[in-house]
Amino acid sequence: MVYKFSNVYVLAAFGTIGGALFGFDISSMSAWIGTESYLDYFDNPDATLQGGITASMSAGSFVGALGAGFLSDRLGRRWSLFIASCIWIVGSVIQLSSQNVAQLVVGRIVNGLCVGIMSSQIPVYLAELSPARIRGRVVGIQQWAIEWGILIMYMISYGCSFIDGPAGFRTAWGVQAVPAAVLLVALIFFPESPRWLASKDRWDDCLFTLAHLHANGDTENPIVQAEYLEVREAQRIALEGKDLGVIGLFGPKMWRATTAGVFAQLWQQLLGGNVMMYYIVYVFNMAGIYGNTALYSSAIQYVIFLLTTGFTLIFIEKVGRRQLFVYGGILACALNFAVAGLMAAHGHYVPNLRGDSTVHWQVGGSPAKGVIACCYIFVGIYGFTWAPAAWVYCAEVFPLKWRAKGMGLCAATNWIFNFALAYFVPPAFSNIVWKTYLIFGVFCFCATVHAFLGFPETAGKTLEEIDHIFNSGVAPWKTSTISSSFADKVHAIEEKQGVGVRPADDPEKMDIANAAVHNE
Repeated sequence: MVYKFSNVYVLAAFGTIGGALFGFDISSMSAWIGTESYLDYFDNPDATLQGGITASMSAGSFVGALGAGFLSDRLGRRWSLFIASCIWIVGSVIQLSSQNVAQLVVGRIVNGLCVGIMSSQIPVYLAELSPARIRGRVVGIQQWAIEWGILIMYMISYGCSFIDGPAGFRTAWGVQAVPAAVLLVALIFFPESPRWLASKDRWDDCLFTLAHLHANGDTENPIVQAEYLEVREAQRIALEGKDLGVIGLFGPKMWRATTAGVFAQLWQQLLGGNVMMYYIVYVFNMAGIYGNTALYSSAIQYVIFLLTTGFTLIFIEKVGRRQLFVYGGILACALNFAVAGLMAAHGHYVPNLRGDSTVHWQVGGSPAKGVIACCYIFVGIYGFTWAPAAWVYCAEVFPLKWRAKGMGLCAATNWIFNFALAYFVPPAFSNIVWKTYLIFGVFCFCATVHAFLGFPETAGKTLEEIDHIFNSGVAPWKTSTISSSFADKVHAIEEKQGVGVRPADDPEKMDIANAAVHNE
C-alpha cells in the first residue's frame, strides 16, 4: 500500500499548489504587458485586444469550473486535481512556444481549464478533510497560495525581463509548468476525500481515512466516530432527495446556500481586487512610474497582499466570516471612492502616455503618491478580508450531495466576472478613467449590505451543521451566536464506548447512536 499523507497542513501545502498556478498566470501576464519585448513581439496590442488576451484565461476557467463538479463527483476529488495538473502543463507548453496572439490566447484558455478545476475543487477537497476548528485556516491557504504564486512569478518575470527579446517571457511562461509537475507527484500520496468515499458507499474506506487524518489510524477514537456518524447521516439525507442535477442547487432547501456561495464569489470580483493584480502597471504609469520601477513597485503590493492574508489565516476562526465580509466591504468602498476623488481632482487628460494608447490620464506630485497609497491599502484590506474569506465560505455552505457542483458554480461565477472585468478594465481606463473606481465603490457598498443581510456565520461549525443553519430560518445576522454541538456528540460517543458500544462497527445500533449524537 502506498504511503498517504495524514497531516492536514501538509495536504494543504501541496494541494494549494493549484492556487499558486492561478497566481502564476496572473503575474505571467501582468508583469509583461508593459514591456518592450512583449509589445514588439505581439505588435503592440491595443486596449481591447490586450483585454481579450488577459481575459482568455478567465474564459477557460469558467468552462473548467462548470465541468469540475461533475468530474469530481464521478472520479473523485484527487483524480480531478490530477487531470487538471496535466492540462496545465499542456497549456504552459503552448504559451511558451507562442508565435502569435492566437496561439497565446489558446494557451491561456487551456491553462484556464486547469485553473477552473483547481479553484473549485481544492477548497472542496480541503474542507472535506479538515476538522471544523481549523477548516477556515486550511481552506484559506488556497488564497494564500494564489498570492504566493503571484509574487513568485512576478519575481521570476522581473528576473527574466533582463533577458533580451522574446526569450524573456518564454522562459517565464515555461517555468509555470514546474509546480504542476510537483503537484502531479504529490497527488500519488494524497488520500481520497472521506466524504466522497461515503457518497460511493465505501464506508470502510471512509472510516479508515477519517481515522488516518484525525487519530493516527485509531478508528475507535470518539472524534472519528462522531464525524463518521455525521457523514453517514448527511449521506442518508442526500439519498432521500431526488437527483435534479444542477437545478437542485436552486431548490427550496438549497437556494439560500447557493445564493450565498455564488454572491460571495461575485462580490469578491466586483470589489476590484483582482483588477489591481492584473492592471496595477497602468495605475503606476498614470502616476508617472514606468519600466522596472513599476515592476518592483507592483511587487510591493503583492508582498502586502501575501502578508495580510497570512495574518488573517491565524485569526479567521476567531473572527468568523461575516465580520470579514462586512468590514472589508466598508473599507474597500471608501478606498475606491478616495482613489476616484484624487484622480478626478488632481489628474488631467493626455492623448496617450509615453505611446501607450490605453492610458489617457496622468496624476503627479503628492496626489499621485496618495493614489498609490490608497491602492496599497486597498490590497491590504482585500487580503485581510474578502480574498481568503470568499473561497473559505463557498467551500462550507453546500451539503455533501451538492458540494462539488455548488462549488463549481461558485468558481464559475468568479471566473465569468473575472473574464468580464479583465476585458472591461483596459477600455474603462482608456475611456472613463477615474470613474472606473466609482463603479467599483458602488459594488463594494452593495456587497457590504448583501453580506450583512444574507450571509450566515459558518465559523466553528461542522459541514453538516452548516447545512442545518441555512434551513433553520434564523436571520443571518443572528447566526454568530449559534454554537457547534460537535463536542457534545463526541462526549455521547465516549459514554457509549464506555459500555462497549461502537456504533460505526455495529449497523444494528446505528439508529440508536444517531439519536444519541444528533440533537437537531
